[in-house]
Amino acid sequence: MFSDRDPIAAIATAPGRAGIGVVRVSGAALGPVIEGLLGGERADSLRPRQATFAPFLDAEGRAIDEGIVLLFPAPHSYTGETVLELQGHGGPTVLRMLLARCLEAGAPIGLRVAAPGEFTRRAFLNERLDLAQAEAVADLIDAATEAAARSANRSLAGEFSRRIQALVEALLELRTLVEATLDFPDEEIDFLQAADARGRLATMRTQLDDVLARAKQGAVLRHGLNVVLAGSPNVGKSSLLNALAGEEVAIVTPVAGTTRDRIVQPVAVHGILLNVIDTAGLRPTDDPVERVGIERTLAEVARADVVLHLVDAIAPAADAEVLAQVSRHVGSGVPLLTVVNKVDLSGEPPRAEGDRIWLSAKTGAGLDGLRAALLDVAGWSASTSGETVFLARERHLQALARAREHLAGAAACADVEHGYGNAQLELFAEELRLAGQRLSEITGEITADDLLGRIFSRFCIGK
Repeated sequence: MFSDRDPIAAIATAPGRAGIGVVRVSGAALGPVIEGLLGGERADSLRPRQATFAPFLDAEGRAIDEGIVLLFPAPHSYTGETVLELQGHGGPTVLRMLLARCLEAGAPIGLRVAAPGEFTRRAFLNERLDLAQAEAVADLIDAATEAAARSANRSLAGEFSRRIQALVEALLELRTLVEATLDFPDEEIDFLQAADARGRLATMRTQLDDVLARAKQGAVLRHGLNVVLAGSPNVGKSSLLNALAGEEVAIVTPVAGTTRDRIVQPVAVHGILLNVIDTAGLRPTDDPVERVGIERTLAEVARADVVLHLVDAIAPAADAEVLAQVSRHVGSGVPLLTVVNKVDLSGEPPRAEGDRIWLSAKTGAGLDGLRAALLDVAGWSASTSGETVFLARERHLQALARAREHLAGAAACADVEHGYGNAQLELFAEELRLAGQRLSEITGEITADDLLGRIFSRFCIGK
């Protein structure tokens, strides 16, 4: 059974060939590893946080590679433990040899290969990062757009955590006042009125709503939107995909039914990642291959975050049956927008009215209106550019929503017609406690071990 106290090692750079590769080691006492890799004289000359050029030696004293050695003594390191970084050449074979040598030299201290995310898990356990910051490390690595990267970096710097902690402290302060009142029941009404309990609670609810709104936008920024293009054959779905992507991703011909399977293309719009999915055209058919394509189209519609139903501007009413078919498969609450394509042929002006957009995928006219509509249904404000958004995960949203419910419950207790009775005060205090508990789950002050396992298992090895 692995222990969080075991010294660990891993290749910290991505697989494949590169100019530089890094092997990282973390643990309480790394003397045998340092001496085994560098030799006694060089090991003694190593200085904290100073780059040292040296050969990396095998068990017989022969050089495996040469490069930069960095030593970060505890607690001033990424993990909070002593960390050794070996920066050599980035060939897969030499890095594997270097890692194997580290494990060999570290065998007396029980050095083992790190599990995915274990370095960051150590940083959390040693209070170098809270849980929201630790998750931001993975989000920064996985960021698909510049806006997502900037937002993840702000969470890593603690901006999201500070907002959460401020709410927790405000809840704790108010709860302390309430519980003090329970100890002196004769003064309960005057004391709470003097403390402005209702006013404080109202302020906290407003602040929590603001954090939740920013977190919801951040969730969109983190995951992107799955935008499915659906409609009859030859209405211009593939042309629209190409227009949004800015390149020829899908084959476009006058022949109806060219697309038989889905084509997915990531497209960034004002920092939001759109996974635009082109699908097979919907129509009655006896072709078994085309039928499979249509089944996959409807499956994509059912999984979509947004569905764009494309119709031909020359005969938009002809697609009523297809629209009914698409509508039956769209998920509950999922936006369904109608895109009237080929306005360059119909002579209509490009425009957007409600859930209907007129455009030309061929000329690009009206594409900005479609982009704006997609951002709108995502609840995203392009003017923010992500600068005030928290790159939230689903568990963050759930915790914030549950905390919001508990604050609503506290407000209901405070608004009882006959004022604060002792029982109402106890319920009020309990709702505040539960709200604080939900918020503390975000930063990891209250965290189950199985949750930590799920979170860090999704990290890359070496981080």
